[in-house]
Amino acid sequence: MKFLDLIQQRQSVRAYDPDRPVAREKLERCIEAVRLAPSACNSQPWKLVVVDEPILKEKVAKAATSKLLGFNHFTRQAPILVAVVREDPNLTSKLGAVLKDKPYTLMDVGIAVEHFCLQATEEGLGTCIMGWFDEEKVKQLLEVPKKKRVELIIALGYPAKEQVRIKIRKTTGEICSYNKYA
Repeated sequence: MKFLDLIQQRQSVRAYDPDRPVAREKLERCIEAVRLAPSACNSQPWKLVVVDEPILKEKVAKAATSKLLGFNHFTRQAPILVAVVREDPNLTSKLGAVLKDKPYTLMDVGIAVEHFCLQATEEGLGTCIMGWFDEEKVKQLLEVPKKKRVELIIALGYPAKEQVRIKIRKTTGEICSYNKYA
């Protein structure tokens, strides 16, 4: 698949086929895509916690669901949830972040997560990246050390519908200018 076609196919999936398990080989290729992702000073400040055990997955899904706002109820359908834990950067990346006042680890996690999602799309799988969840509950359930952050959760599975939605995006002129900010 051409890269722009792959990007066009990738979307946030909020309805999964709960009866269709994800083959381990497909999941492992998604993990390999994360492993190969670039990061500041090759720090690789991430760890994935794959949740595929049904009882634990249900508990994590519950921690990702907001009753009040109606967020993330689809997580219960997804056969796999992946918690993305931000790890400490290496010394060079940490120093650069301080000197330049830039959160390189957050950028790195974002790049790695998108690698995961694009590989999942290539595999015929759907994903949804979530930042809204009860982080303390998720950390407790997955035994993540207190000083670490679970930045995102990725739902992974086969979409219930194969339809790709039309993307509503800003125009190129709204997101890009040449040679000066305009």
